[in-house]
Amino acid sequence: MTAGRGASVLRPGDWITYDGDDHQVVGLAGTSVRLRSDSGAESVVLASHLMSSPDFSVTGTEPLPALEPSGLLATLPEAVQAAAREWERHIVEVDTGLPSGAAPGTPPRPEYDPQDRALLERARAKAAELGVSLRTVMGKRSRYARQGLWGLVDQRLVRMSQVTGQADARLVAAIREALDAETPTSTGTRSRLIRRVVKMVEVTHGEGVVPLPGKSTFYKLIDALSTGRHTFDSAVTRRQTANRPEGPFTPTFADRPGEQVQIDSTPLDVMVVLDSGLSARADLTIAIDVATRTICAAVLRPVGTKAVDASLLLAKMLVPEPMRPGWSAALRMAASRIPHRRLLDVDARMEQAAAKPVIVPDTVVIDGGKVFISDTFIRACDRLGVSVQRSRPRTPTDKAIVEATFSAINTLFVQHLPGYTGANVSRRGERVEEQAVWTIPELQDLLDEWLLAGWQVRPHDALRDPFRPKRAMSPNDKYTSLVAACGYLPLVLRGEDYLELLPVAWRAINDYGIRINYRTYDCAELGPHRRQHSGNVAKRGLWEVHYDPYDLSQVFVRTQQGWITAPWVHLPLVNAPFADFTWQHARRLAAEAGLDSANEAAVARVLDVLLTRAEHGPDTRTAKVAARTRVGAASHRPPAPRAAPEPAPPDHDSEPAEVIPFGVFDAHAEAERWL
Repeated sequence: MTAGRGASVLRPGDWITYDGDDHQVVGLAGTSVRLRSDSGAESVVLASHLMSSPDFSVTGTEPLPALEPSGLLATLPEAVQAAAREWERHIVEVDTGLPSGAAPGTPPRPEYDPQDRALLERARAKAAELGVSLRTVMGKRSRYARQGLWGLVDQRLVRMSQVTGQADARLVAAIREALDAETPTSTGTRSRLIRRVVKMVEVTHGEGVVPLPGKSTFYKLIDALSTGRHTFDSAVTRRQTANRPEGPFTPTFADRPGEQVQIDSTPLDVMVVLDSGLSARADLTIAIDVATRTICAAVLRPVGTKAVDASLLLAKMLVPEPMRPGWSAALRMAASRIPHRRLLDVDARMEQAAAKPVIVPDTVVIDGGKVFISDTFIRACDRLGVSVQRSRPRTPTDKAIVEATFSAINTLFVQHLPGYTGANVSRRGERVEEQAVWTIPELQDLLDEWLLAGWQVRPHDALRDPFRPKRAMSPNDKYTSLVAACGYLPLVLRGEDYLELLPVAWRAINDYGIRINYRTYDCAELGPHRRQHSGNVAKRGLWEVHYDPYDLSQVFVRTQQGWITAPWVHLPLVNAPFADFTWQHARRLAAEAGLDSANEAAVARVLDVLLTRAEHGPDTRTAKVAARTRVGAASHRPPAPRAAPEPAPPDHDSEPAEVIPFGVFDAHAEAERWL
């Protein structure tokens, strides 16, 4: 093997060390090398395997020279680079007789002529010329042979200690400790940090023991040690940076629709108008499919998302999105490229569905929010056969896709709405509350339409065609391609399946009906079941009663013959749906008025006043409760498992909007009836 400056060649006849033995290269053919060991055994190995062997080396040659780190050289001060190049001229003159850059035909100086002087004599002459020792010249020459120009640089100037200069190690440790302590606190100035560091050093080592630099040097030292920590910038960014895992980020992959669905809830950056006229922010809960980036469902609620909202999200995921009056025909699934024809054989209702795929999740990823770890949500997932995977505490990267989707919704949709608040108070305009014009039901309808017309057909940067990687695909296109590749046939929910997702209370059916939290529910259908054992021994014969916390005007009782809908006996006094928090607030008002809070008739009268006239009074808290009640009831009112009522006669004085029939459960159907 012949080695020169920057190049090396393996030739027949060279001796190498490989696989714990000495071998001679006897032949080369393409990428194969024929070897003969000391014992005479011959073998053929691939050159790549030979070179990558840990003990491979060529006998009798110097180590291969390393390439110069040009990037590091460019960061050095000009004076340091000039000193290294000057040494390069001297070392080249010792090796060749001529300094680097000498003009052609220049004769070597007598004391450096390789024909008359040996290498050691030339090195001694150079040491005498420069006034250094022979050991220094030979050391420089050896480092130049291995590292090039980088070997001639004064390494004291490139050590890691140059970050802290000549500062005392105890002072550096104190600064690092103080910087760590700044992570959870409010952002301060460098002068505050200097004061804390000085106090820390004096308490630990004594006053005047550790030398302290000047003010400007102290500032430079702090800036060097706080690089990338955002110590003196945004407190939110600083905490997020400190919370990042040390290891590399691992992207989340899914190969088929529904393999992983991430769910989360966050306040939306827009003000909405409640029924009382008050403005407030709304909570947005979404479920996004990782494989296709389809937003399977999105639910808007007044601030304070409950577990039943998460269960409703599951129900919306598992039924087709119905077309609504006023929507463009281009939003129909029949007008899209989604392969829905095969679903018509299973469910003919898909003919009138909107162009958003129905994705049944295998696994849902949630955080530790009370909404998602509640018994209601876990039970709903268990009934639907969905595996629940919790993310690690304070680790948003475990569900990074849904976190990024919230930001995309704010950028692509929310910021164009009146009443947009911005991401934080520093970006908020003046009197944003007065600019709000949309109610939550109206905004929900806008959001649903935007998801179909905007999000589902918009190319997503994370969705790529495997055969054309430069082409971004939309969620609908990605779903179409994955269905063709892996096969996928979602089985949608039936209309009554929504009742299974509601919370359960186990109660007895008495002569007066069913009592839940000081409310009585009764109807004629409960007659044969009064004072009867339900057959459930584990629950001591109690009956399974499902209720909607956002609409307590009725409950649903499971019997062997099916579901029975039992209304509240005092509903005629109220004549409006009400939520659980509304009932609790009415009981508090009744108690404050000196009434019996356990008397449901008295509470019902207070509740009627609350729902019909509270928004006109001065009590802001009461107005908020009333507004949340109307919005929650409009969005949550479930269908009763009985025959649909006869349609009202058309109004011939005005042309009605075209209503598209759709025979599946729609979570907003009752909202359209009550609005």
